[in-house]
Amino acid sequence: MKIKNIILTMALMGCSTLAFGQTVEQRMDSLQLLIGQQTILHLKATARKGARIVLPSFKPQDQIVPGVEVVEQSKGDTMQMGDDRILVSRDYTLTSFDEKVYVVPALDVKIDGKSYHGNPLALKVLTVPVDTVHPNQFYPAKGVQDNPFEWSEWSFAFWLSLLMIIICCAMIYLRNRLKKNKPIIARIRIVKRVPAHEKALREINDIKHHHTSASQETQKEYYTQLTNTLRAYIVSRFGFNAMEMTSGEIIEHLRASGDQKMIDELRMLFSTADLVKFAKYEIPMNENDANLVNAINFIDQTKTDEQPKEEKIVPTLSTEDQKSQQQRRLIKTLLWVGGISVVAIFGYIVYQVAMLVM
Repeated sequence: MKIKNIILTMALMGCSTLAFGQTVEQRMDSLQLLIGQQTILHLKATARKGARIVLPSFKPQDQIVPGVEVVEQSKGDTMQMGDDRILVSRDYTLTSFDEKVYVVPALDVKIDGKSYHGNPLALKVLTVPVDTVHPNQFYPAKGVQDNPFEWSEWSFAFWLSLLMIIICCAMIYLRNRLKKNKPIIARIRIVKRVPAHEKALREINDIKHHHTSASQETQKEYYTQLTNTLRAYIVSRFGFNAMEMTSGEIIEHLRASGDQKMIDELRMLFSTADLVKFAKYEIPMNENDANLVNAINFIDQTKTDEQPKEEKIVPTLSTEDQKSQQQRRLIKTLLWVGGISVVAIFGYIVYQVAMLVM
């Protein structure tokens, strides 16, 4: 009865310390709680405008009084009251784990360096009531209950797994297609263009070294190669198709571009070559050499000052090759898309299974 009177007296005090207009108020939401429960202690200080007010500060687990812990405290809140007064407040969350009646002391508030106090409060902490008379009302702890299997929870992961397997099979098929469809490499070649006269003189020099026999078959091959070399030179140098013309037609086209002596010597060379190739005519070795010299003189007299130059040759792909290249690009794109999709689906399946199992 005495304790009850103390609690009621302290609760009704509403004590305020008033000195020169400074007021400190201290109250709690609940003056009675069970072990482990929490209550809020409100602390307010009123002073003139411009006064410096410092409220007490506690860290978590600090004891405001032995047995009563501070769980947390709020930030100080300042409020304007009229034209010449301010109100500063702070809340403290308290708890206790021992059954007892505690006296929460009046907290020290500094206003302009001077100490002011509110009113002390009584806090009664009660233990949880336990019915020891009827022990049959208590039941042992229940075991862990397994959740029943539900298809609706696993169906989405199952269908995603099936989709991933289908994509993997498609990727294996595309990879095999890609292996069979060999890449088409179009290489750009750098070709050194040799002037027509240099090429012709080089071929004539080769003919001279490879044909030293005077037999009829050898002479036929000799004059065939020699006239073909001259025809190819004439095509490059004069621009008409000497390869498809007779010897007479070539001479007629050349009359306007050389002296008569040179044309006569060339006509004699072509006539001799026709006799050897078609009439099986045999020519002495010295005459073969003379015809070779005539061919060289014709080239030297008609050559230009063209210099060797390099030329890029870009191969042209056929329609079939172009189609094959497009198929390879498409297959590679599909493989990349499939790979990214498989990784994403697999990650999502793992996440879903983990969420269901946990």
